[in-house]
Amino acid sequence: MKILVTGGLGFIGSHTVVELQTKGYDVIIIDDCSNASQEVLAGITAITGIEPALEIFDLREKKLVEDFFNKHTDIGGVIHFAASKAVGESVKNPLLYYENNIGTLTYILQQLKKLELPTFIFSSSCTVYGQADELPITESAPVKPAASPYGNTKQIGEEIIRDTCSILPELKAIALRYFNPIGAHPSTHIGELPLGVPANLVPYITQTAIGLREELSVYGNDYPTPDGTAIRDYIHVVDLAKAHVVALERLLNNKNKSNYEVFNIGTGTGSSVMDVITSFENVSGKKLNYKIVARRPGDVVAAYADTTLANQELGWTAKSSLDDMLASAWKWEQKVRSIE
Repeated sequence: MKILVTGGLGFIGSHTVVELQTKGYDVIIIDDCSNASQEVLAGITAITGIEPALEIFDLREKKLVEDFFNKHTDIGGVIHFAASKAVGESVKNPLLYYENNIGTLTYILQQLKKLELPTFIFSSSCTVYGQADELPITESAPVKPAASPYGNTKQIGEEIIRDTCSILPELKAIALRYFNPIGAHPSTHIGELPLGVPANLVPYITQTAIGLREELSVYGNDYPTPDGTAIRDYIHVVDLAKAHVVALERLLNNKNKSNYEVFNIGTGTGSSVMDVITSFENVSGKKLNYKIVARRPGDVVAAYADTTLANQELGWTAKSSLDDMLASAWKWEQKVRSIE
């Protein structure tokens, strides 16, 4: 079966392509390469022995989206990653985020409706919960007003899919609300490679450790947490990729209980920023240069998942420890810099 993966050269997308190919799926990728390198294709091929088909174009071009689906009438499912994803950038340029994240989603859903293509997996985020009232966070937790345009696009995206499913009973969709993906493929052929200065904690840690960045800023040590730093649920990107395949197969095998479902994808364990730094220092043997600075506006105190629903309904569980995740991220960083 042919599966379309939009944003398939990105961090999570590329790892999901690997897992799909490993399970025998025929994958075609759409990516505009605005935030990913075409070289990732070689990494995927090195792992699986199969080069996925790739079409490079911008999903904001509605005519090109229509042309693609008219040409590829044998697609059996879509996993939609393609989106802009930096919180800070979304605050500075909200219109870009609404166009890129909402417009492209509607164009794809219009084609799914027209072609009666029934299976859709959406890349959502725990940002929809904001600062949750209770921890761990269940799927029934209220969706809070978004703290950024990026977070708002995930909320709106979910609403668009839900509304579409309500009028199209033949469409089956799952939104995966994932927490904080980190790490890299154990082969070191693919991993997280942000363009420019990293916006996420772990690539900033590894780039600081290898000498690319002077020091890491820890945003706030006065939170109401055991060590004063913010807490997040970090999940290995390979575990996350496997969750996408399991969710896809749930729909393909008609195991879904409604035609729109939502699952948290995390480990269920909260780790503070200092926990991450300590774990990295342990697995790398490197002492990290960091400083405590003021809190960042919009950062929540703590967020970690209740994964019971995903564990029971999908039969999926995260396997990797925090040490495993950081060891793979460090191995990947060393590989990337040695090539440069």
